[in-house]
Amino acid sequence: MSKPPSKLDNPDFLALAREALAIEAQAVLAMSDRLNSQFSDAVKAILNCTGRVILVGVGKSGLIAKKIAATLASTGTPSFFIHATEASHGDLGMITADDIVIALSNSGNTEELVAVLPAIARRGAKIVAMTGKLDSALARQADVVLDCCVEKEACPLNLAPTASTTVALALGDALAVVVLKARGFSEEDFALSHPGGSLGRKLLTHVSDVMRKGERIPKVAPSASISNAILEITKKGLGMTAVVSPDDKLLGVFTDGDLRRLIEQGLDLRGLLVSEVMNTAPRCISADKLAVEAVRMMEVNHVSQVVVVDENRQIVGALNFHDLFEAKVV
Repeated sequence: MSKPPSKLDNPDFLALAREALAIEAQAVLAMSDRLNSQFSDAVKAILNCTGRVILVGVGKSGLIAKKIAATLASTGTPSFFIHATEASHGDLGMITADDIVIALSNSGNTEELVAVLPAIARRGAKIVAMTGKLDSALARQADVVLDCCVEKEACPLNLAPTASTTVALALGDALAVVVLKARGFSEEDFALSHPGGSLGRKLLTHVSDVMRKGERIPKVAPSASISNAILEITKKGLGMTAVVSPDDKLLGVFTDGDLRRLIEQGLDLRGLLVSEVMNTAPRCISADKLAVEAVRMMEVNHVSQVVVVDENRQIVGALNFHDLFEAKVV
């Protein structure tokens, strides 16, 4: 059964939304002003941790804890989430003395969470509390206490966790950001944890991963006719053919663009050799370069293909813009 419509007369939805956002923004700023040495202690504990950082929570705090664990894990700090209820039914076995447990509870008295704290302490793990009540059971049993209290929730009933969860989430992000900066965590490190993402592909995919090799490389001898060069271009579907010496050293490149320009000039192609019309200074790249460098080379020089050569200028591969697009580095 649907709920009755709002009792507000002509509610201003935008004003209500801005009011909620203002409450949450003010709560985050107030929390920022209260940061103290306890935050620094938490950062140092994470940096010195030889185990994992384990987030524990229940309900909405548990959902925030999951996100914080995911952020830490993706930025260089091994981390995962345990539900407090599951912890008391066997998941405590995941916690060791080398670990740090970050426990989230706005009230600090959540029964399921408080119940497992003594067992966590007995295992020797350090406990960091994120709570809105500094005199709570959670705060009393923690080694480090991070103050997440809010004056009021954005919920007009002051009941639903809104501002309090936003503050906890923001504080967790602050922890992760400070830790990653202290570790010297780089874009390359981030990519290693995100190989399926756009940044990961751009920072981890090399030319050697996407180039065409072996029989897929279009190439002809300098004595080949224009007709034979056209056949090779058509057969390999790369829009070009390399012109190579008997030992596969690159001499030049002949592209379908070169062919169009010859036709526009009205030249008789039947008597021409490819060596007479090839580009003797083609764009080349080495196999160990990042694929995004090949993209930049093509864009800057307005070409659609590049030849891959080794230090002796012997051809080892070839690729075009479509290959890079399929590899999702474009």
